[in-house]
Amino acid sequence: MTTAKRNLKTCDKGHKYFKSSDCPTCPTCEQERKPDNGFLSLLSAPARRALENNGVTSLEELSQYSEKEILHFHGMGPASLPKLRSVLNENGLSFKN
Repeated sequence: MTTAKRNLKTCDKGHKYFKSSDCPTCPTCEQERKPDNGFLSLLSAPARRALENNGVTSLEELSQYSEKEILHFHGMGPASLPKLRSVLNENGLSFKN
């Protein structure tokens, strides 16, 4: 098994980090912009970005989508669905059927 070459990168804010892919996401910047509360704070960074990139920033907006539609968002995985289902249920909402 070969190890992927890790390249030193620097983001626009000057943070230095290593990545073995072409992904431009700086882990330090991602940690800094993670919400402290709300349903988006429960999710991993890729899942959070998947919702944000599709304009979903509130539970009401989330409830307008089916689980199948949400899973088609790039970066969203099945592990996030139980968290989303639970927070929707706690607020009297659900995914679209």
